[in-house]
Amino acid sequence: MWLVATGSLLAGSWGLVRKPRPLVRRLVFLVVCLLYRLRLRGQGHIPARGPAVVVCNHVSFMDALVIGGASRRPLRFLMDKPIYDSPWLNWLFRLVGAIPVESERRDPGNIRRALEQVSRALAEGEVVMLFPEGRLTPDGEVQPFRRGLELILARDPVPVIPVGLSGLWGSWTSHHGGRALSKPPRRFRARVALYFGEPLAPHEASRPRVEARVRSLKAQADQWVERRSCDALSQR
Repeated sequence: MWLVATGSLLAGSWGLVRKPRPLVRRLVFLVVCLLYRLRLRGQGHIPARGPAVVVCNHVSFMDALVIGGASRRPLRFLMDKPIYDSPWLNWLFRLVGAIPVESERRDPGNIRRALEQVSRALAEGEVVMLFPEGRLTPDGEVQPFRRGLELILARDPVPVIPVGLSGLWGSWTSHHGGRALSKPPRRFRARVALYFGEPLAPHEASRPRVEARVRSLKAQADQWVERRSCDALSQR
């Protein structure tokens, strides 16, 4: 028994060293499922192989963990450099291959370098994830998309998978009721819905069209979250 346990531990450790991202994704998904009552739809829209870009509305600091854990493939995330440089979490962001992005005003040339990293990832057949709003929503609604997606597709025309996320507005990691992370956690096992849409071909993935698709998917996810919440209140 001890030999089997030791062998399994060594095999898992070796797997983590050789291919850390798939294992990290599974562990993250386990944590997410413990924290939330998660409803997923359309995960099969992420291609089994080949490059793609996943875009989603940005509600809270938990978004990347929820989407990354639910994805059928490991994702390379574009994220704000100040968060990437966190002394507590930088090791994890490096492990999963996150790509830091800083404003040109603070770091001239950073956007160009980030786009080069994205291009290399896509050339190697990976899936890249970004939040086109560029910031957390201040009111729970989808904000206008910025031009990051257009810059990526101009260099690398790949399929775009829109995603709608609902249920995290109101959590302590969102800007609901004050700055994110400035409030104590108040909810546990909240209902969260994540809906993946059908891929859009590069020539179809204009900024207005992708934004409209994300808004539609979020509205569908909202209906499930709100319906279930109303059902729970009616049973009290």
